[in-house]
Amino acid sequence: MTKAMQADAVVVGSGQAAPALCVALAQRGEKVVLIEGAQVGGSCVNYGCTPTKTLRKSARVAYLARRAAEFGVHLGKVEVDFAAAMNRMQSRVDTSRGGLESWIGGEPNITLLRAWGSFVGGEEGAFDLLAGEQPVRAKRVYLNTGTRAFIPPIPGLDQVPYLDNVSLLKLRERPRHLIVIGGSYIGLEMGQIFRRLGSEVTVIETGPRITSREDEEVSACIASFLEEEGINIVAGLPVTRVARSGDGVVVELGARKVEGSHVLVATGRLPNTEKLNLQAVGVDMDARGFVPTNARLETNVPGIWALGDINKRGAFTHTSYHDYEIAIANHDGGHRSADDRIMAYAMFTDPPLGRVGMSEAEARASGRNILMATFDMKNVSRAKEEGETTGLVKMLVDADTDQFVGATLVGINADEIIQVISNFMAAGASWRVMKDALPVHPTVTEFFPTILGKLRPLTG
Repeated sequence: MTKAMQADAVVVGSGQAAPALCVALAQRGEKVVLIEGAQVGGSCVNYGCTPTKTLRKSARVAYLARRAAEFGVHLGKVEVDFAAAMNRMQSRVDTSRGGLESWIGGEPNITLLRAWGSFVGGEEGAFDLLAGEQPVRAKRVYLNTGTRAFIPPIPGLDQVPYLDNVSLLKLRERPRHLIVIGGSYIGLEMGQIFRRLGSEVTVIETGPRITSREDEEVSACIASFLEEEGINIVAGLPVTRVARSGDGVVVELGARKVEGSHVLVATGRLPNTEKLNLQAVGVDMDARGFVPTNARLETNVPGIWALGDINKRGAFTHTSYHDYEIAIANHDGGHRSADDRIMAYAMFTDPPLGRVGMSEAEARASGRNILMATFDMKNVSRAKEEGETTGLVKMLVDADTDQFVGATLVGINADEIIQVISNFMAAGASWRVMKDALPVHPTVTEFFPTILGKLRPLTG
């Protein structure tokens, strides 16, 4: 039998928390084993943020080229070399992953085992795992295995060559008509990208509206600019069947049918925990396989942590990396808490959505004394100058504490601008500080004092 490899810490999965955690522990003199069954870098580097934002840029360049005459620039017919755009994306992925592998490989205290990891047994103080056939024993274990696409049990779906967020990025021939099942963040981002790259696109959302997590007028704003680009949005109808149709597919919505060349399933995520054999050490999971943790990201078993998407504390690259920061700070004797962080996120459509804290609907349901101000991007000077007037700003503050409780932005640079609000919230600063501060002109954020001057009680 192969001799067990001894380690101070094992990290299973190499998502966004893992590489930095491994290096930080190794530089403290610990022996670290990183177990990865697929590709180093996890979702973000290989089929999430890195490739999609790279591809988004190609799509935006094509979009702006088509608008060039608006800015006094005259071009010929705009042609998109789809394969070249996809290859540019892949090159960026390969470079990013290679950089991570070099960083990890440069630390002598880290051993990378390329295999699927699972628990065999153990108790507090020593855990036994298998990386393929290699036994590993460690004092501490950090789980960072991420998520994968959830494929709903739609009749006929298993009989067609459907795409998920991974296989979509392997295409080198442009889809004639991409049907997207799922009107949330991944589906809308990719739908817009492929529309701009030249595909016909239909988005199907079984709920009453797309981006159902957002306020209704926010969803309406997003739907409006997507439809203006020629994306067909169908909401409020159940998907009853999927079938082949010639060399393509047909999605049936009761009596209505949508025919296309490809179908992308973007209906949520499932945690990659089924291969971990967590029951061998008694780690709790919920009904869907997510691993609950306390504020220190510890599971119910002392010595085992769950980081990133699988702990259900935020399915984002930035929350996963923040989990690393919390874990290493507490390892060094700190007292950082995941319960204290202010949740912020973005949807990288163009223009993007930026959200932090409460939505208006959540604020109304909270029973708190809330003030709200809204403003249209079409009234922002910088947005007019850039020709990017789509969108809105919504700010929510607690009238009793003067602190921000939430904000939503749709519009130019909303993904960056939202962090002005999230940092104010993290600092516990009063909105009056922002209102009285000196902004830079001409910017979008220079209108924040003006917008805050419109705060009114949230009624009704």
